[in-house]
Amino acid sequence: MIRNPVPWPDGARCAAAFTLDMDAESILHLAHPQRAHAMVSAASMLRYGPDIAVPRILDSYRHYGIRQTFFVPGWCAQRYPHAVEAMLRDGHEVSAHGYLHEHPNELSDEDERYWLGRSIQALRVVTGAMPAGWRAPLYKFSHRSAQLLLEAGIVYDASLMGDDVPYLLDTPHGRLLELPSHWGMDDWPAFMHSGELDFEMPIQSAGRAWENWWEEFEAMWEYGGLWVPVWHPFLSGRLARWQQTHRMIGRMLAKGKVWFAPLAEIAAHVRRCIDQGTWQPRVTALPGG
Repeated sequence: MIRNPVPWPDGARCAAAFTLDMDAESILHLAHPQRAHAMVSAASMLRYGPDIAVPRILDSYRHYGIRQTFFVPGWCAQRYPHAVEAMLRDGHEVSAHGYLHEHPNELSDEDERYWLGRSIQALRVVTGAMPAGWRAPLYKFSHRSAQLLLEAGIVYDASLMGDDVPYLLDTPHGRLLELPSHWGMDDWPAFMHSGELDFEMPIQSAGRAWENWWEEFEAMWEYGGLWVPVWHPFLSGRLARWQQTHRMIGRMLAKGKVWFAPLAEIAAHVRRCIDQGTWQPRVTALPGG
C-alpha cells in the first residue's frame, strides 16, 4: 500500500520516533499575553510538562534503551534549561519549535524570519548546538517556511502531513526533507481540555487513545512507513497515560524489527539512501510555489 517504502536499517519494517513538543506555558503567553500571569490553574497544567512529565518520560526511554526527539520553543528552553539538559544528557535530540509558539503563517515575512532566528539562537545557547530539525507550532507552516529553514541551516521539517514516508519539499533555495505525521497521531484531540485555552474535547482514556495509535503503528510496520506521534509532555506525560505508553513501547519492541531513532538520525539515514541511490523520495512543490 506504500509504493515507495524506505529501506530502513538492519531490515527494520518501520521507523518510529516519539516526538514530544515541550510547549509549557508558551501557549498561554501567546494566547493571553495580558492575562497569562493570572491564569494560575492553566499554568500549573502546562508546567506539569517540564517539571513532572519530562523526567518520567526520560525514565521510560532509559529503561528501554531508546533515544527520541523533543521539540522545544526557545522561550521554554530558556525558562526550563534543567529539562533540556536532562534530555541531552540521555542522548536525545532537541530541535526547534518556534520561540513563543508563534504561528508562522500568521506572521509577516520579516517577522517569520525574525522569530525563526530567535528560536534557533535560544536553543543554541541552551544546548550548545544547532538544532537539526523544526516543527511549526500548531503545524502552521507558511509558504515561506521551507526556504527560511534551508537558509537557516535546518536539516529537516516535521510539520506537514503529505505522505506516510519522508519526502522532499522543492523550493527556489533547494529541497527540504519532510518527515511527516498527521492529526491522528497527535495527543491534543484525545487529551486536551481547557476552558482557558479554548479547547474542550471529551477526554479519552489512555487505552482508547492507544487503540488508534496502535492501529497506525501496525499499518506502518506492515508497509514500511514512518510512525511519528506528535505529543506534549503535559498531556501524554500524565501518570495513567504514560504508564500505558511505557507498556506499549515494550509491546512494540517485542514485535521486533522496529527502528527507534531520533528524527535527526532518521533524516540522516534517508539522505544517505538518496545520495547512494538506494531510495528515491517523492518531490513536491508547496502550494503557491
